[in-house]
Formats: sequence, C-alpha cells, structure tokens
Amino acid sequence: MTAVKAGEIEGLIRRGPDPRIPVILVFGPDTGLVTERARKLAEDFVDDPADPFALVRIDGDILAADPGRLCDEAGTMGLFGGRRSIWVRPGTRNYAPAVEAVLGATVADARIVVEAGDLARNNPLRTLCERSPKALAIPCYADDERTLSDLIERTLQERGLRIDRAAREVLARSLGGDRRASLMEIEKLALYAAGEGDKTVTLDHVEAVTSDVAASVLNTLIDAAFDGRRDAVERDYRRFRHEGLDPGVVLGSALRHALTLLTTRLDNPEKTPAMMVATWRGLHFKRKGSIEGQLGAWPPGTLRQAVAALQEAVLACRRAEPDLAHALASAALLRVAEAGARRRR
Repeated sequence: MTAVKAGEIEGLIRRGPDPRIPVILVFGPDTGLVTERARKLAEDFVDDPADPFALVRIDGDILAADPGRLCDEAGTMGLFGGRRSIWVRPGTRNYAPAVEAVLGATVADARIVVEAGDLARNNPLRTLCERSPKALAIPCYADDERTLSDLIERTLQERGLRIDRAAREVLARSLGGDRRASLMEIEKLALYAAGEGDKTVTLDHVEAVTSDVAASVLNTLIDAAFDGRRDAVERDYRRFRHEGLDPGVVLGSALRHALTLLTTRLDNPEKTPAMMVATWRGLHFKRKGSIEGQLGAWPPGTLRQAVAALQEAVLACRRAEPDLAHALASAALLRVAEAGARRRR
C-alpha cells in the first residue's frame, strides 16, 4: 500500500516525495487543498514551473480519449533537458487506463501529478495508485484545528511575520474547512499587519480583519440550499459573487456539507436528528436548528445523489470560464434547494 497517512502528508510535501516514484495521486473533498498540493508537487519537481516544456498540464478527459498520451508525455525530453512534471487536471471520464499504462512503463526524470476529486475507496484510479509501489495516493480532507494552526504559522512566517498564541487560536477557530478560503483570510491578515508596520500578528489584528469563515455567507448559502429555500439561495449567491469569491469554493463547501450530513446519518442510524446535531463537531449554535432539520429531511440515498451532483458541478466549474463557472455553481445549488424543498413537503 502506498496511501499516505494524514499525519505524514505535510512533511512529505515539504521535503518532497521520492523522485523514483513517478505517479502521485492527490484527491479528496477539499478542492482547494487538492489543487494547492497538486500545484506544489508539480512545480517543485522542475527548475522552472513557468516553462511549458518543463511543466505540462493535461485535462483528464483528453487522457480518457487517448490513454497513450500520458506515456508519450512522460517519455518526452524537455526542450533544454532536465526534469519534467505532467499535471493531470480533473476530468469527468475514466482515465485510469492512462495512469495504469504509465505505471507499467519505465519513467525517468518525470513526475506525473494526478489531481482528482473525492474518490470512493473502490474508485479504479484510487485503487490503482494505492496498490502500486510506483505511485503515492495523497488524500485531502478538511483541515482540523491543529492543521490550521500549522498553516497559519507557516504562511505568516513565509511573509516575515509571527503570530502570538491567542491570535493564532482565535484565527484557527474562525477559519472554515476549505483550504483556499482559509488562505485568503490569512493572506488578508498578513497584508493588514504588514501595512501597520507590525512584525507580530496580534488578537487586535485578527479581530480587525478576518471574517468568520465558518459562519460566513458560505454557510448561510449552503444551509439555504439544503433547507430548500430557493429565494434565499438566489439572493445569497448574488452576494457571494459580488464579494469576488471563487465559485469552486462554495461548491466545495457544499460538497463537504453533503458528505458530513451523509456520514452523520450513516454513523448514527438509531439517533434522532437532535442527538445527531450534538455530535457535529464545531457547529455554530445559530446553525443547529437548520442542521437538525436537514438531518431529518435528507435520507442517505438522496444525500448520495446530492454528493454525486455536486462532485460533477465542482469538476465542470473548474474547467469553465469565470462567468460560466458562476452559472454552473448557482444552478447546482438551486437544484439542491429544489430537492430540499421536495423533502420538506
């Protein structure tokens, strides 16, 4: 097995995986974290990530249509020699045969980074990489408080800043489960502190700058969708778009929320919704009534359908132009709202 344990991932990425392992699968429900790790793994392997001959990007659907393309790219020499990275972006079709072919080939001075969504344990691509000694499978799940604390420290340190303990603890609690949204908040905080001429981020800085991502418009929007409140979804999404956030962030958050609802239902089959809410880690008290209603209204089968639909929307959104991505995200949430409304009738 070459599936990487959660506690080993950050250290592995910082020091770099064994260059003799040609294929690295990065997958999971946190789309922001998946992209961040895939980018770092692909860029760190080459001398110049801006060189299109050194860092090649391929859409997964292209490989599904032409499985031999990946082997061809892995065996191609760069224009000026040196190591090459092939970054495979998510697709909607099965491109596991392309990855299987490259695992059976001899690959030298090349790294294939495969970026994927939230893959089930029996997914062919995940199974293939977890079983092969020539591949690593790196899962990306929502950050917990300890991981967020490390992320805060590391991100601020890269910008020549420190953060005191009280400020770090409050900031970690206020950040949500999406890595991309968390980084946006930390970057904003770093800019503010630097603008003030301070080298240490304090609680005053945190309270002055950061929004509560965990209780932000994202959760308001997501709850409206799963509550079946279509009008609220349309209104809140307009606000979301006006604030300039990435549509992939809200879809990723909606996907994680659906997965959490599903897991909570499956793990507690004998409990009432009120009892399930009591086990929901980090749930803001203002959301408890809404979440209790959702747990009562959405059965596991319907939640699985919502998860599948949101996964497809996340992948489609990431390949689309900004305006189309917003349209796709809004449509996906409205479909969830319609399903939620039907469940409550």
